[in-house]
Amino acid sequence: MKEVVEFLQQKSIIFKSLKSVSPKELGSRKKIEIYLGIDLKGYYALVMVLEKKSRVLRKEALELIALHEKLERYIDSKVKKKYIIIKAPLCSKAKSLFEENGWRVFAVKP
Repeated sequence: MKEVVEFLQQKSIIFKSLKSVSPKELGSRKKIEIYLGIDLKGYYALVMVLEKKSRVLRKEALELIALHEKLERYIDSKVKKKYIIIKAPLCSKAKSLFEENGWRVFAVKP
């Protein structure tokens, strides 16, 4: 979690609080880190960290967007800002899909 906070601070994204949410709580078996934060204006923000060896394709991007919707139902509130940190090769179509749906994508070289 410390790495995520430091990475976001470098991008000048700061939260009042940041807590981890288990993918199991959302009914997912994905190996992904999910953090729910509250930004300085009091809005919910979602941070997902995905680290893997294979390429992130459009199909997986759709699954992650669906996971975001499950999280909104789980906390019973809207998530205003969505960030994803991907430590894997990223398909250009998957990246554009995230951006069309209001996500900020940070592709980090593994």
